[in-house]
Amino acid sequence: MRAELAALSRMRWVVVGRSVMIAGVAALAFVPLAPYASLAIGVGVACGIANMLAIMRGSERLLETGNPAFFGLSSLLRLAAFSIVAAALAIRGPWWSLGPFLAGFFIPLATYALCAWRVFRS
Repeated sequence: MRAELAALSRMRWVVVGRSVMIAGVAALAFVPLAPYASLAIGVGVACGIANMLAIMRGSERLLETGNPAFFGLSSLLRLAAFSIVAAALAIRGPWWSLGPFLAGFFIPLATYALCAWRVFRS
């Protein structure tokens, strides 16, 4: 189990780097068409990375302590915080900015899932 946790820890920063690269390309592609969409993607990726790192830390703590209450409470607080950020973007800018925010938000989680699948497949 320690070997798997060490692999996940090393993978954490690979996922962050890949997520930033993917989001950077997407945000740059949107700059000429819709600059606010680029901002929404960037904010979404920043929130997604923070969420992914918090999920990973919460999962590690859950394995260490065996107490699911903290993990559940932190999940609810993260959901509330990132929902407020998404709503603020949609209120401040065009309503459709929620779409690029959500796309950016889920890039780190999708990258993490793909990397974890590759690591644990073997």
